[in-house]
Parts: sequence; structure tokens; C-alpha cells
Amino acid sequence: MEITETVHRRPAEERTRDTLERLTAERDVWVSTAHPEHGPHQVPLWFVWDGRAVWMCTGAGSATVRNVRAESRVRLSLPDTFDVVLIQGEAECFPDQEVPEAAARAFADKFGWDPRGEEGSFVYVRVAPRTVRAWRGEPELRERVVMREGMWVTQTQTQAS
Repeated sequence: MEITETVHRRPAEERTRDTLERLTAERDVWVSTAHPEHGPHQVPLWFVWDGRAVWMCTGAGSATVRNVRAESRVRLSLPDTFDVVLIQGEAECFPDQEVPEAAARAFADKFGWDPRGEEGSFVYVRVAPRTVRAWRGEPELRERVVMREGMWVTQTQTQAS
């Protein structure tokens, strides 16, 4: 497959805006976890972005939940290999009956499915980003970090001025 579109380098503000739009609009994210004894695990899950964190939901007995409970550092990626968004952060588990109502409602509203009403146990996983990298093609590789230490780079630049 040949890419004929010309790629321009977006400024950090535009990459941040585009990333936030995708986090709001996309429905699937790849979740990468690891366990000291069982090794790495990667799975696609539905997600909701609440403006500060990514919320996902999966079975209470899943490898994702087992891994997050053993090692909270995770990596998430949106499913596009040209318009890349990678998120590194800390994950926290919330049993389905203890999840904050706003997160559960946002998830149910987006997907038309409320795991809290299902048989079996589910766990909501919240990931607060610490680092976000976003780039489209080689021209943006050098300045791909749009969030560092939980702060959007454009906010850091504004506060430093």
C-alpha cells in the first residue's frame, strides 16, 4: 500500500487537540499489561475518556485484571499505525459495584451496555496517563511527546512563559 498523502508536521497544540478528539471519538484501545510470573498480555477493549483518564471494563477473572493488580503500569494504544497515539500510565481496578457512577454511566451511554447489570463480575480499569506520545509519520517523531508527567506539553509550555 502506498501513502500518497503529504504529511506535514503538526505543532504540539494541534497534535494535543487531535489526540483529545480521538480519545473522545474512538471506541477501541489496545491494552498492554505484564505479570511477573505470566509475562506480557495484550488485548483490545472498549474505552471511555473522561477528560482525565481512560476507563475500560473487563471480566473480573481476566488476565488484564490479574496483571494490573500485580503491576499497575500499563501501555495503551489506539488502533492506527499511521496516526499513532501511545499512552503510558498507572491502572487502578474498580469492582463493578464500586465504580464511580459517572464512569459507569459514561461507559453505558457510549456502548449501550452496562456491565453492572450482567451476571458474573466485571472490573472497571482506570488508567491515568503519565506520558502520551502522538505522531503521524516520520516528520513528527522528534517531538512526539504531547504529555509528560501527567501534564500536556502545551500546558507546560504555557505555564513556563
